[in-house]
This record gives sequence, C-alpha cells and structure tokens, in this order.
Amino acid sequence: MSALPVAVTCGEPAGIGPEIAAAAWAELKGDVPMLWIGDPRHLPGGTPIAEIADPAEAVRVCDTALPVFPHRFAGPVTPGTPDLSLAQGVVDAIRIGVDLVRSGSASALCTAPIHKKVLQDGAGFAYPGHTEFLAHLGGDVDVVMMLASDQLRVVPATIHIALSDVPSALTPGRLRRVIETTATGLRERFGIAAPRLAVAGLNPHAGEGGAMGREELEWIGPMIDEIAQSGLDVSGPKSADTMFHAAARETYDAAICMYHDQALIPIKTLDFDRGVNVTLGLPFVRTSPDHGTAFDIAGKGIANPSSMIEALRMAAKMAAA
Repeated sequence: MSALPVAVTCGEPAGIGPEIAAAAWAELKGDVPMLWIGDPRHLPGGTPIAEIADPAEAVRVCDTALPVFPHRFAGPVTPGTPDLSLAQGVVDAIRIGVDLVRSGSASALCTAPIHKKVLQDGAGFAYPGHTEFLAHLGGDVDVVMMLASDQLRVVPATIHIALSDVPSALTPGRLRRVIETTATGLRERFGIAAPRLAVAGLNPHAGEGGAMGREELEWIGPMIDEIAQSGLDVSGPKSADTMFHAAARETYDAAICMYHDQALIPIKTLDFDRGVNVTLGLPFVRTSPDHGTAFDIAGKGIANPSSMIEALRMAAKMAAA
C-alpha cells in the first residue's frame, strides 16, 4: 500500500460521483488508499467515513472507513437534481485536490465527473471542461487527453469541437505536440521505455493516395516520417478502420487519433465500463472515470463503479511509475 493517498474530488454532488466513490472505496480499501474531498452530507447514507484534517491520516484509516477531507458546501444535495448554489463547492474541491497533490500530501488526483453547464451557470466556470481547468491549475501547460484500458490506449488530437472544425484545428504544431506529449507520458507515467505510437489518418482510408483528401500526403505523412527519424517509434498515417482489431492493437502502445469519435468509439466499444480518462502533460498524475454525471440514475444505487475503480488503480500505478 502506498504511503500517500490518491486524492478523489467529489465532482457534481447531484450525480453518481459520491456513490461510485463510496463503492470504489469498499472495493479497494485494502489496496489503494484514497482521500475523498467534499461535503460528507453528499455521500450515500450508511457509508462509513472518517473526517480527517491531515491527509497523512488517510492511509491509516482507509481500511475501516472512507477518509474524508471535508469541504462544506452551501447545503445538502438531492440526487439527480443539480443545485447551482453547490457549483462553487465543486470548483473548490478540484482546487483543493490539485493543491494536495502538488504539495506532496497525495500521490495522484482522481476526479469524479462534473457537469460543465452547472458550473458555468452557478460558479462562472470559464473553462470548456475539467481538463482545461486542470491545465490552468498545473501552470497553463499543454495537455493531452488519453482514454486508457487494459485493451487499448487512444489519444484524440482534437477533442470537443465540431467535426467541421477539425481540419482547421488540426495543425502540424498541434499534432506534433500531441505525439510528443503522448510519448513522454507513456515513458514517465506508464513506465514504457520505448513507446510505440500509431497515428490515424484524418480522411477515410488515410486519404487513399489523395483520392479522399490530401492532408495525409501534404503534411501528416511527412511530419510523421520526420518525427520517426528523430528516434521515436511512430508510424502512420494509418486507415482508422483497420487500426483497432486485436492483431493491430498488438503493434502499438497508443493510437493517436484525429478527432473525438475516431478515438472514443473503439475504446468504448472494447471496454465501456472500465475505460479511464488520463491527462498527460500535467505536473501531477490525474485520472478520471470515462463517463458523465448520470443524473438519471443518481441515488438509485445502480451506478456501475468499474470505471472509478479502474481510474483509482491506474492513478496509483502511474504515481508509482
């Protein structure tokens, strides 16, 4: 067991975050010590908790109770019904979690899902999402979103933008940064000494020699060749429709994809319940379950905690690496 806990932010309290955190603690309490940051009133009734003031106490109490680093919100919560008055507390919990990790009081950060519209309306949240806010808290660094499971790791070079905006957003500088940040992350966070990267094409059949688009010929392919000549094991551009079957996945450690769905459809098809969101490029380890707040099932006791469990396990492994 690690000498430091993984800091777990509460996320949107009206969503499934509190209940999957409690379920993850029940599953992992002997293996992955954690420290939940939020209002104890928002946890499921009957959850054994221990409110602590010193994060170092978390490891000692984690076997018998969920360690809670209390941050009082404006009020209680009704599962499934977001309350704008609680939004600032969610933002505060994220800041606290980052501070704990950066100060050396926690080994890694695992964030429960937030609801961006609630934060924007209730707390004036000025960021497109969790990842961008964490990049700001980490020193305004360039970051990369990776979705990871035991079967596949994928990195979208562009994320939450319209498909029509992808060709203009996908610049050579952006793609190069994504490739290099992914390689560094695999070395430093996953312990892969010589990472192998496969890069998908932007167009169907990777442009099919220019018949279906010329980006692959004009700059994507030449840039990949240039990076490969510098010593990085990177290949492509590859036709995305042949990159994700079992034999193809054996040939690389991560797939670099050009847009959101090109990356997320294969991993969610292969391992929907256990995929983990990882942010590479931060000065600390951050993971998150790969799903949203699920207001429709919050508080009903039916939320699947598998992705949160895997996110905590992965956070601990990455911190150790």
